[in-house]
Amino acid sequence: MKKVKNTIPVYDICALERSNSSTNSQIIAEPFAEYLKAHPNLHLAHRHSFYHIVLFTKGGGFHTIDFERFDVTAGQIYFMIPGQVHSWNFEGETDGFVINFSEHLFEHFLVSNEYLEAFSFFQGIAADGVVQLQPKALAEAQEIIQNIVRDMEQPDAYTNDYVRASLIALFISVSRQASRTIAPTAKPHNQLLLVNFRKLVDKYYSDKRLPKDYAALLYITPNHLNALCQDMIGKSAGEVIRDRILLEAKRLLINADMNISQIAAKLEFTDNSHFSKFFKKYTNSTPEEFRRKATTNI
Repeated sequence: MKKVKNTIPVYDICALERSNSSTNSQIIAEPFAEYLKAHPNLHLAHRHSFYHIVLFTKGGGFHTIDFERFDVTAGQIYFMIPGQVHSWNFEGETDGFVINFSEHLFEHFLVSNEYLEAFSFFQGIAADGVVQLQPKALAEAQEIIQNIVRDMEQPDAYTNDYVRASLIALFISVSRQASRTIAPTAKPHNQLLLVNFRKLVDKYYSDKRLPKDYAALLYITPNHLNALCQDMIGKSAGEVIRDRILLEAKRLLINADMNISQIAAKLEFTDNSHFSKFFKKYTNSTPEEFRRKATTNI
């Protein structure tokens, strides 16, 4: 586990392997109740450097992804990408399956390094990463994951490839049933534009604040970009940019080593006051209030 002073912990996949596990350093797949028992501190806010999937078969309470709260229900599956902030607050007996896999698991296996990003639940948007499966899709997902767990209990030379192929089958199965924010009738070109827009926002959110900046990078007009976002996710391009800035602000605010002025400067606000007004306008709390509440929960 890598840990920065006074910040939430960041776990790598090796730190969560159990000493008696026969798995390799690229993937963990096991019943969720066993995983919880082995790692009792994971209910506290943390990040991880790997992809993380949980399928609930029973349980209650809630969990949070990037500060958004989701109730735990049987049949729910959630997906997280490296870097997202996560915590659990379960009630009663909770079980299911967990799969953690390294960013490098699919290297040299897939032609496109961006294959995973084509799935809506792997784009780093918290609400898109949580899916309530219908009975047929749930049965299919559970069977795939159980087969992965069984294969990893007695690994052989084909285990990694079997797991990779099975995970892709799982992603496709869930994606077919998922209630997506992207319109089902959207043209592939528009889906690609939206994915590329979000990638650009993720890269440049601190210094490019206007839709026209991203429209220029995508070789489309600002009006086209806004219409695309409204049609596919029900938000304007400006809201997508703003939401990414707010998410990063929240992530930085739980880092006690940075004061508010330093966070404002890192996000390229003109001053502390400007940042505070922006944050309060869209969250109904000041940065100080958010930090105090978040650190108390941690």
